Amino acid sequence: MVSFTIPRLYAIIDPAQSGGRSLVTITDLLLAAGVRLIQYRAKRAPTRELLDVSNQILERTRRVQAVFIVNDRADIARAVDSEGVHLGQEDLPPELARSVLKEGKVIGYSTHSLEQVKEADQTSADYIAFGPIFPTHSKDNPDPVVGLEGLRQARQATRKPLVAIGGITVENAKSAIEAGADSVAVISNLIGAPNVEARAREFLKAVGKI
Repeated sequence: MVSFTIPRLYAIIDPAQSGGRSLVTITDLLLAAGVRLIQYRAKRAPTRELLDVSNQILERTRRVQAVFIVNDRADIARAVDSEGVHLGQEDLPPELARSVLKEGKVIGYSTHSLEQVKEADQTSADYIAFGPIFPTHSKDNPDPVVGLEGLRQARQATRKPLVAIGGITVENAKSAIEAGADSVAVISNLIGAPNVEARAREFLKAVGKI
């Protein structure tokens, strides 16, 4: 594990949710608003595209000392030297991913049940994402909704930083923090907004910027 203070707002940029807008432009808007943790997720993108876009995003996050995380692909994270990788249940286990990455990189791990949270707590993952907290449309086949009560139980099951994900909006983000989340991960309600920068500022105000 590495020492990692996770920001309250975790922005995930995904071409499937961007409305056709440039992910690099969206990155610039998020950073201008004060977002300091960005993940790039593109499930269907070819490797070369993942590499090129990751490099462009990283160039921008480095300017403001923001943290850039690559979704799923530890090899891409190592190739561009991002701050880390975020893994799903079907990706490399954290320990194997850590053997791919350079020393001192951040690893996040997605979980969807209390049992998975407990298992993730025993790994070297630096933070655990848990959800979906609320109904979500940003995944083709979402896992069952765990709700705020599930989030409270997950908080009791781990001391690692906990990220609430799934159906997070400006209106419900604070409730996720109050239920025990250290951070909220947002996709569609953030990058799908007509004014991404203004929406990001709304989120930062709602959750308390760290």
